[in-house]
Amino acid sequence: MKTQKILLDIDGEEEDLNIGLVRLAKDVPAHELFYHLNSQNSFNFSRISDLAFEGNYNDYFFPRFRAFHCDSKLCIHFISNKSSHHIQKKISSELFSGETETKFLFEHFQDVDYIMKTSEPFDDFSVILLPENLLFQIQNFRLSPSEELYQLIQYYE
Repeated sequence: MKTQKILLDIDGEEEDLNIGLVRLAKDVPAHELFYHLNSQNSFNFSRISDLAFEGNYNDYFFPRFRAFHCDSKLCIHFISNKSSHHIQKKISSELFSGETETKFLFEHFQDVDYIMKTSEPFDDFSVILLPENLLFQIQNFRLSPSEELYQLIQYYE
């Protein structure tokens, strides 16, 4: 009897990434928002290194916050949708370069304040108690592996 080789597809198809779109009900600074989140939950968000996006003429930096939920062994990330600052690399000689001083990770969803991601593939964001009158309900969103933001978020994981 011959042995049969079984080929494993290790590189396989990448799955969609489940993220949450977080919108503020009123304009509050990040430190105040995360103070309220930390006071209502058993875990504490802390600021970590910014997510950097390299453009042709500018580098953009997006604040990130991380917390660990001990009961479910879940890591929760909040990434600002709007850049906090930028560094100009070179001066644009083009009239319409498409790069401005402020960049959004989701250009089509500029009303989104934060992008929330968990370390698990499911999209159950109910482990977070939301501060009353500060946040709207978190909207589930699927991010395709073909999108540039997918690769950027995976890189910073």
